[in-house]
Amino acid sequence: MAGRGGGRTVAAMNLYVILRRNGWATPDDLKQAAEKSAAEGDKEGSGVRWIRSYVISEESGELGTVCIYEGESPEAIRKHAASVPMPADEVIPVADTVVVRPDPAPAAVS
Repeated sequence: MAGRGGGRTVAAMNLYVILRRNGWATPDDLKQAAEKSAAEGDKEGSGVRWIRSYVISEESGELGTVCIYEGESPEAIRKHAASVPMPADEVIPVADTVVVRPDPAPAAVS
């Protein structure tokens, strides 16, 4: 579905959860990837918009993430991930959102 915005065609954005398993060895590696991801996603025509991420400690000792993105399609999400580069192990469409409480204050990564 496309709409008109500022004289250009704008594709509809859907909400996705992206699982990124064992993607980073250190918090600094993750920070560098996040900065590049934000810069790539902010480019006009990228087809994605990063909403938020939750960092998870993997059993391997590495870090993974569960990310929330808006995207034109799963393919746009995967293309974005490849451009960073970062994993996109699973791209799952969000069917609905249920908010029971707001997110708690962020925890420090150790």
